[in-house]
Amino acid sequence: MLLLALLLLVPQKPVDGFQARTFQTMPYRLFVPPAYDQSRKYPLVLWLHGAGSIGSDNLKQISQASLRGTHTWTATQVQAKHPAFVLAPQSHSGSWITDMPTVLELLDSVEKEFNIDSTRIYIAGQSMGGNGTWHFITSRPELFAAAIPLCGWGNPSRANRIAQMPIWAFHGAADPTVPVAESQKMIAAIRKAGGNPRYTEYKGVGHEVWLKAFQEPELVEWLFAQHK
Repeated sequence: MLLLALLLLVPQKPVDGFQARTFQTMPYRLFVPPAYDQSRKYPLVLWLHGAGSIGSDNLKQISQASLRGTHTWTATQVQAKHPAFVLAPQSHSGSWITDMPTVLELLDSVEKEFNIDSTRIYIAGQSMGGNGTWHFITSRPELFAAAIPLCGWGNPSRANRIAQMPIWAFHGAADPTVPVAESQKMIAAIRKAGGNPRYTEYKGVGHEVWLKAFQEPELVEWLFAQHK
């Protein structure tokens, strides 16, 4: 807690366009489109990091293992075609389920500060963040236009709540950390409920499925095409 208090007192510099901010006691990074115009609405991507980015440094959630999950959307060529906000909170509790109320309050505060398109709020996350993604969308499906859960796990009994939501899930078939069966169960339950989610399972790939998923050539266009 002392480290967190010190970090809150020392202003941090932007990193790759991500502003360093704090909401209540939660550190977060916010990428604002370079040519932001208050008169137009913008989509927002909410990123939920994995366990490797837990902390209070307000950096790991946009770097290291979370680099692709955040920077895919902020690449110059992507922003030129699809200007969008990227919101990356950092969990120090180690559970997005626990942190969900704070994250949703943070999201609401960003929507009040900027002109966010409420019909184009997207959520993505890996591992612990993949679990968070499944939990967020099955708890508050009305908030999100689309979701990208990577190597996560969820509650199949809630699948009917997201049957009509555009979802593209990813998992490595050889994942030793989160069994691939976890994503398979969620996808099967959504399909049984009448949904048509996209699911990509990489043969021979372990836990770090994000290394391949964010290279999928259709992913960016697929996400930004989704509207509520």
